[in-house]
Order: sequence, then C-alpha cells, then structure tokens
Amino acid sequence: MENRTEVTQFILLGLTNAPGLQVPLFIIFMLIYLVNVIGNLGMIVLIFSDSRLRTPMYFLLSNLSLVDFGYSSAVTPKVMAGLLIGDKIISYNACAAQMFFFVGFATVESYLLASMAYDRYAAVCKPLHYTTTMTTSVCACLAIGSFICGFLNASFHVGDIFSLSFCKSNMVHHFFCDAPAIMSLSFSDKHISEMILVFMSSFNVFFALLVILISYLFIFITILKMHSAQGHQKALSTCASHLTAISIFYGTVIFMYLQPSSSHSMDTDKTASVFYSVVIPMLNPVVYSLRNKEVKCAFKKVVEKQIFL
Repeated sequence: MENRTEVTQFILLGLTNAPGLQVPLFIIFMLIYLVNVIGNLGMIVLIFSDSRLRTPMYFLLSNLSLVDFGYSSAVTPKVMAGLLIGDKIISYNACAAQMFFFVGFATVESYLLASMAYDRYAAVCKPLHYTTTMTTSVCACLAIGSFICGFLNASFHVGDIFSLSFCKSNMVHHFFCDAPAIMSLSFSDKHISEMILVFMSSFNVFFALLVILISYLFIFITILKMHSAQGHQKALSTCASHLTAISIFYGTVIFMYLQPSSSHSMDTDKTASVFYSVVIPMLNPVVYSLRNKEVKCAFKKVVEKQIFL
C-alpha cells in the first residue's frame, strides 16, 4: 500500500493575500466584532436587568444574542489573528472544534428565528391567549430544543466530515474551517458525505423556514383584517425588518450549502460567508431589538442610572 501522511494541521488562506489590505481588513473586522460583542452581550444584560423585558419575546432575543456572540466568536478572532500577525495555521482538532461550534450556533440561530416567528404569530393572531400559549415552560422548551437540534446537527456534520481521510493538500481556500472547504481537501469518496451534508442542511433550513413562512402568512392575514392604518404600518414595518434579516441569513446559507461541491466558487463563498458569520451577528441586535421602544426605554433608564450614581 502507498504510504500516506495524515494531515495534522490546516493552513487557512484567508480573504486575500494582498499585503496592503491586511491592516484595513483587520481594523474593519475588529470594529465589527467589538460592535457584535458590545451589542449582543449588552442586550443580554439589558434584558435580564429590566423586569419589563422579562417576556417570551425578549427571552428568545436574549438567546439569539448569545448565539450571535457564540458563532461569530468561533470565527472572527482567528480571522483577525491571520490578518494582523499572519497566523493562518490551525490544528486538526482546533479546526474540528471551530466547525462544530460554528455549525452548532448557526443551526441554533435558524431554529430560534423560527421560534421567534411563532412567538409573533401568537402575539398578533391570538393576543387573548398569548400568556397561556407562550408560557415559561414553552419558551424554555423552544430555546433548549433549538440548542439540542443545533449541536446534534453539528455533531453529525463534524463526525461525518472528519471521518474522511486528508492526506493531500492542507491548504484551505477559506478564512475559517467551513464544511465545503474542508471536504474539498479529502481524497476519499465524498459522495455519501456530500449527500448527508445537503440532506441535513436542507432539513434544518427548510423546516425552520417553513415555520417562519407559515407564521408570517397568518400574521399578514391578521394584519389585512385590521381597520387601523397605523396598526398596519407598525406591524408591516416590524415584519419587514425581521424578514430582511431572515432573507440575508437564509439566502447566504442556501447559497453556501445547498449546492453540489462542483459548482462552488471558493472566492464567492468567502464573500458570502463574511455576511452570515461576521456581519449578521452584528446587525441582529439592531434589527430585532434596538428599534423597539421597550428596549430604548430600558437602555435610557440604565444610562440615566449610571449618570446619577
């Protein structure tokens, strides 16, 4: 048999090799990550420190903020290290861990978005039964179920991909250990692994998306029955912001994962990956929360309290 040396580490080629872009990109990523950390962790603290925000919607928002912080942190610090000091080497185990947490948190986000859509359906379509529908136990089950589904999915992905043999190139044409980029390096028969990747991704994406679409269908039907123009405008404005963020998230995920590996362009994939791994976690606190009057009042209250201490 031919002697083969198993890969023990990978080299992340990053976003670009142009020396003049390394520092500017590092500054951009650092600023985005700071906004992400401050926005998401600040949102969690704000929600749990104000009794008026201890509602099902804000409970789910706090979990979403935690997830956004988690899956951005799985990727961004390593990207910044590569841009600043040229540290592009990642060990085999660290690569598997990065993929596990990224896939896990990203899948949890997908199910949390579906849970939030169901919460809005209950609030808009059945307001009189909202308190009995979205009880504490129901909210806890939705959040815990999202985390269980997310990390079970990550376990299947990582276990399947890293069961392949990597003996040829260890040059990853990406800025983090993403599933398609790592899978392309294996010389093993990848047909079954690709089918598993597409099937699992399709199920998680389309099941959550189906819940979201059905929820919003009933919401829009309820809105059309409203007689108040002001109520129409307020509800549509809120839904538009939510649906915009969902479109960006699911659009990039579908573009990245639900296509055969032969049609992948790594440069295009890297550009799309920046949006859902770095930019979207930063935008979510704004899109879902900071436009909300209750959050603004709670933030103002905290600021005033600090000033007058």
